[in-house]
Amino acid sequence: MGTAQNVDHLNSFLRGEISAVETYQMALDKIDAVSPARSELQSCLASHQQRVTLLREAIIQLGGEPATSSGVWGAFAKTVEGGAKLLGEKVAIAALEEGEDHGLRDYRDDLSALDSSARRLVETQLLPQQVATHRTMSQLKKQIH
Repeated sequence: MGTAQNVDHLNSFLRGEISAVETYQMALDKIDAVSPARSELQSCLASHQQRVTLLREAIIQLGGEPATSSGVWGAFAKTVEGGAKLLGEKVAIAALEEGEDHGLRDYRDDLSALDSSARRLVETQLLPQQVATHRTMSQLKKQIH
């Protein structure tokens, strides 16, 4: 596999992670400060921020230019923001869990397209963190509904 193809896949993951960071930040701005969900959302946000850093570093190591925005995934963040404003915490949590589903599928679906170095990054660091944030949001969604 060529370096350019790895950079493209990693940048796709990066845009998704940037979108996740934006989405969690928006949700935290809208959710009540005393909500029991707040600490879980902050933990997931920190995990996605760490993944942004890891992906940027990997792309730079490959000689690529890291994406600087969420691109089309930013629209998903706007949906969460609107839902949280209008319909409250339950809708925001459900939308965040849906975003976690999408992220999990992206990592798993594209894994085989990566070379061994990029695959190792996904398998050992990014995917386990994605599984953890997905699990957190799924459990939170069940608690709130």
